[in-house]
Amino acid sequence: MIAGFILRALEGKIVIAVGILVAFALLIPALNLLTAPGNPLHVPTYIMSLLGKYLCYALLALALDLVWGYCGILSLGHGAFFALGGYAMGMYLMRQIGSRGVYGDPILPDFMVFLNWKELPWFWYGMDVFPVAMAMVLIVPGLLAFVFGWFAFRSRVNGVYLSIITQAMTYALMLAFFRNDMGFGGNNGLTDYKEILGFSVQADGTRAVLFSLSALFLAVCLVIASAITRSKFGKVLVGVRDAESRVRFLGYRVENIKLFTFTVSAMMAGIAGALFVPQVGIINPGEFAPANSIEVVVWTAVGGRGTLIGPIIGAILVNVGKSYFTGAFPDLWLFALGGLFIGVTLFLPKGIVGTIQQRHAARRDRKAADDATNHDKVSDAALPLEQAAE
Repeated sequence: MIAGFILRALEGKIVIAVGILVAFALLIPALNLLTAPGNPLHVPTYIMSLLGKYLCYALLALALDLVWGYCGILSLGHGAFFALGGYAMGMYLMRQIGSRGVYGDPILPDFMVFLNWKELPWFWYGMDVFPVAMAMVLIVPGLLAFVFGWFAFRSRVNGVYLSIITQAMTYALMLAFFRNDMGFGGNNGLTDYKEILGFSVQADGTRAVLFSLSALFLAVCLVIASAITRSKFGKVLVGVRDAESRVRFLGYRVENIKLFTFTVSAMMAGIAGALFVPQVGIINPGEFAPANSIEVVVWTAVGGRGTLIGPIIGAILVNVGKSYFTGAFPDLWLFALGGLFIGVTLFLPKGIVGTIQQRHAARRDRKAADDATNHDKVSDAALPLEQAAE
């Protein structure tokens, strides 16, 4: 069954994309670890970590594309699921510090000692165990998405109203996590990590492994998303996007279809957040900011929603541009981002990949039409000869 699931996902462009990601997972760490710093092929550690961050953003954009591009749910709160996955990883990393913190407490993180906490909150128990923390990376975003979707979709909240509610959700979480009494570090968040699974977070080898995991998890989630969208369920999913009332009339439980897709998407976003945190070294409430979720929408639109490959390309291209423009023109970056989104909406409404696919399909249709016309002409020319032979 698993083999059939994978085979359904592996169409041509997905195979190419997965192959490129696997190659990157092997090549970039090799160029970092096996070449000398003076070598022209050497990839510095900071560049590798930056690329790893881009891959995490690409996974987040892929997660959004699954619900927006194929189900028609424009979520403006996917940054919340990303941040929750990041906090789960951050809690594990904070528990690994132990007595090496500033205050030397073997149990309480530094911020709790500073705030005069006397004991570890109940929701921090078990977070020093790696499998438990990784389970929380999936469970917490997935559970939030399930509960939110259960009420929203069964109330038939759609369109702009659903988008506003998702944005309100992430804004409420941002305000809550800013509070010191929540037990998540307040506005400073969680930082000063030392090690992961016994390995130094700052070591080049650890950074290389984290980069490889980012690329491989992106490849795995791409295969999963492709298998979902190419299955019979995926066809119903597109039907919900294009004509929800008709799908409901045919007897499908639309709210269950949306709920499943929304939950899977949230879990993918949580994985992206968990991979993001050890590579950047911090997680704070700013990751819940509604502007971050809006940026994800821009990445997806630029690359081409409903294409799976497009959001990955869009996330990488936009963030490469952001890294350059925030350094060269820091005051103009937001204007450039807004102008990019407007330009794509006006001139490339299907995004980069969507436009390429549309033009390719148009050329293919024209070629098929020309071939059919030529065939008809040949048939018409041959008809008098056949009649003469009779």
